[in-house]
Amino acid sequence: MSDRHVSFMSALCMGRIEESLIVPFPQMPEGERETVSAVLESIDDLLEGHAEDFRTWDRAGELPADFIDELKEFGVFGLVIPEEHGGLGFGPTAYSRTLQQLGRHDASVAVTIGAHSSIGMRGLLLFGTDEQKARWMPTLATGEQIAAFCLTEPGAGSDAAGLRTTAVRDGDEWVINGNKLWITNGGIADFFTVFAKTGEPGERRNISAFVVTRDTPGVSVGPHEDKMGLRASHTNAVYFDDVRVPADHLLGEEGKGFKVAMQILNSGRTGLGGGCVGGMKRLIEMATAHANGREQFGRPIADFGMMKQKIGQMVVDAYAAESVVNVVNGLIESGNHEYAVEAAISKIFATEALWRTADEALQVSGGNGYMCEYPYERILRDARINRIFEGTNEVLRLFVALTAMNDVGTQLTELASSVRGIFDDPIKGFGLMSDYARKRVTLASGVRGPTFTTLHADLRPQATQFEGGVRTLARAVDRILRKHGKHIIGKQFASKRLADIMIDLFVLASVLSRVSHAIEAGEGDVAQQVHILDVFCGQAIARVEQNAARIDDNDDETLKAVADHALQLGRYAWDNV
Repeated sequence: MSDRHVSFMSALCMGRIEESLIVPFPQMPEGERETVSAVLESIDDLLEGHAEDFRTWDRAGELPADFIDELKEFGVFGLVIPEEHGGLGFGPTAYSRTLQQLGRHDASVAVTIGAHSSIGMRGLLLFGTDEQKARWMPTLATGEQIAAFCLTEPGAGSDAAGLRTTAVRDGDEWVINGNKLWITNGGIADFFTVFAKTGEPGERRNISAFVVTRDTPGVSVGPHEDKMGLRASHTNAVYFDDVRVPADHLLGEEGKGFKVAMQILNSGRTGLGGGCVGGMKRLIEMATAHANGREQFGRPIADFGMMKQKIGQMVVDAYAAESVVNVVNGLIESGNHEYAVEAAISKIFATEALWRTADEALQVSGGNGYMCEYPYERILRDARINRIFEGTNEVLRLFVALTAMNDVGTQLTELASSVRGIFDDPIKGFGLMSDYARKRVTLASGVRGPTFTTLHADLRPQATQFEGGVRTLARAVDRILRKHGKHIIGKQFASKRLADIMIDLFVLASVLSRVSHAIEAGEGDVAQQVHILDVFCGQAIARVEQNAARIDDNDDETLKAVADHALQLGRYAWDNV
C-alpha cells in the first residue's frame, strides 16, 4: 500500500517513481459504473433535443429559466452531494465522467453545473459541519439553491491574498463588505461561498470563508456580463454591502480561508478536465464526419496526409487528457492527500489540449468552420476561458514548478534548516531565501536508476524512455535551484520550462498506466492504444529534452529586453512608411 502523503510528482523530481500511486490504472467501481451509465444516457436524451437551442441561447447570452428548471428536475445539481442529503454521491471519477458528457453537448451547460458542484458548494462538502450540511445540502441537491464561488475581485484574481472584501466580527454576526467579479452562476445563485479578509489591514493572508445566501439584506447582483464565450452561462458581479451573517455561517476555521479556497480549486479541477475531454471527443466526431464527407480533387479530404495528421493528433491529445484526468481522480479517491500539483497539471494539459483540438477541427472544416451556422466557432470561443479560470495556466505553471523545487529543497540534507519552509506559499514569499544560491545541491544518488517495475512487459521500450525523462527532470530541478538560488521567483522562464517537463512526464506516466491496463485486460483496440502511446511518448520526451537543454542555453534575457523596449515605447517601433 502506497504512502498517501507522497506526491507522485514531488517524488519524480527527486528521481523516484512512486508507481503504486498510479498503477494499476484507476477504474470506476462497478456499482457506480452502472449508475453513471444510466445518467449519461439520460443526459443525452435531455440535451440532444436542445442542439439548436444552444446556438440560439449563445446568441441571446442566457440560458432560459425553463431550461434551468429542466436541469433541476433532472437532478444534475446533486451529482456530488451525498445520498443522505438527496444527491447522487458521485466520487471524482463518476462526476468527471458526467461533466464530460455534459461538455459533449454544450459548454455553457457544463460550466453551469460545474460551477455549482466543482467550486460553488464544494467548500460546504469539504469543510462544512454536520449542521451546515444538513441545513443547505438538501436544497443544493435539488437545485432549489444554485451555488456560486465568490473569490475573484477587481484587484485580486490569481493573487487571492490581495482580497479587499472584509468581514468584521460584530457580536454573534459577521459584517461583510466588498465586491466580487466575474462570478459564474452569479445571476442565478442563491448560495454563495464568499472569501473575505478577517484580520488586520496589514495581514495579507488572514482570509476566511463564509456561506452567504441571496436573500440576505445587502446582497445584490450586477448585470449579466457580455462575454466572448460561454455566453449562455450566467456571469455577474456580486456586491456585499453591510451584509450580516450569523457566526455559524463561517466555513472552516477563521483565518484559514486561503487553505479552503485552494483545496476547493484543487478538488474541483478534474471536473473542468472532464468537460474538456467531452468537448474534444465531440470535436473528433465532427472532424472525422466532415473529413470523410468532404471531397477535394476527386477524393475525400480524409485521404490526405495533413488531414490524417490533424485528426490523429486530436485523438492522441484526447486519450492523454482523459488518462491524466482519470489518474488524478484515482489519487483523490484512494485517499491520497498530495495531489495539488497533479491536479494543476491535469487542468493545464486538458484545457490546452481542448484549445488545440478546437482550432484544428475548425481548420479541418475549412470555410464551414468559420460560419456561425456550424458549432465550431462557438466551441472555440467557449474553450478559450478554460486556460484562464480556476487559476490561469501561467500561474499554475509557477505553482507546479515552485512546489516541486520546494519539495526537493526541503528533502535535501545539505539545506540548512533555516531555509526550509520558505516555500510555504509557492507563488510568493521568496525574499527570505538567504544563502541558498551558495549551496551545491546534488541529486546524483537519487537519479541513477528510477524504474517502472509494474507496467506490462510489452511497454519496456516506452518505460525506458520515461525513466530517462525522470533523470532529466531531477537534474533540471537541481540545475535550476543551483543556478538561480534566491532569485528563482524572478526567473519565470526557467520555472515554466521545469513545469512543462513535469507536465509531459506526468501525462506520459498516466498514458503508460492506462495502456498497460488495456494490454492486461484486453480492453479496446490494444494495438491502436499502443500506437497512441508511441506517438505521445516520442513527442513528450522530445519536449522534455528541449526544455532541459534551454535551461542554460536560451535567449530569455534578449527576449525580455525586446519586451522592455516595447513596454517603454508602448508600441511597435518599426513602421516601414
